[in-house]
Amino acid sequence: MDDAEPALDVLLPVGLPPLPPDAAEAGLSALFAQPRPPWLRANMISALDGAATGADHRSGSINNPADLRVFQVLRGLADVVLVGAGTVRAEGYRVPRTSEPLLPGRRERGQPDDPTLAVVTANGDLPVAMLADEPSPWVFARSDAAHLDRLRLYLPTNRLHVSDGAVDLADVVATLAGAGLGQILTEGGPHLLADLIAADLVDELCLTWSPQLVGGSAMRVLAGIDWLTPARPARLAHLLHADGVLLGRWLLRDEPDTGH
Repeated sequence: MDDAEPALDVLLPVGLPPLPPDAAEAGLSALFAQPRPPWLRANMISALDGAATGADHRSGSINNPADLRVFQVLRGLADVVLVGAGTVRAEGYRVPRTSEPLLPGRRERGQPDDPTLAVVTANGDLPVAMLADEPSPWVFARSDAAHLDRLRLYLPTNRLHVSDGAVDLADVVATLAGAGLGQILTEGGPHLLADLIAADLVDELCLTWSPQLVGGSAMRVLAGIDWLTPARPARLAHLLHADGVLLGRWLLRDEPDTGH
């Protein structure tokens, strides 16, 4: 880790020491340890005025070193990173690669060195560079997708799942968990996250508040759905701070009992 990266103050739970920059990130990994799978965690960032992106329509423009520390750890804990096609195109997604210091932790947990990538798409318009990555991403598309032929050209049959009509997100989650990818991390974007929340599929939300006001017409972290009625309750599991950045971990359902 870069020496310029900030220590993270643990505001909640009370009494824990700060987490200094640490290449192996053992402290952060323990704090964000997931319960037994299947478990779907979302990770998003928001400006103070609720914007999920900056003026360039990318979340990276409101990102910061504290958020990046948590972002890398959450990917290091995940079996699969689930995103929408719009986010793939906007953010230039490729199959995730784990930094060298985080590899021992994955190996100790019996995970492969890198999480895989899973993408939900309506029209199949995904970059060839990402489709040609190794290991191949999982792609969930509609049978009438305009670019279905491209997907079939690049993806093995077991990584391409085609649905008649809208992609059923519950089936996506079940398919990934059934393939042994039970620790699922979604990074949105806002439309996919909103649909996952509406379908009651998200177990926890990790949300960073970036100390910026950006204005404009940016989406919130949930976009494209009507009011959630009733509103989804959340319980704050922990809260971190660095240089005005707040990072919260919110549980949307209780963690499963891990006792015997």
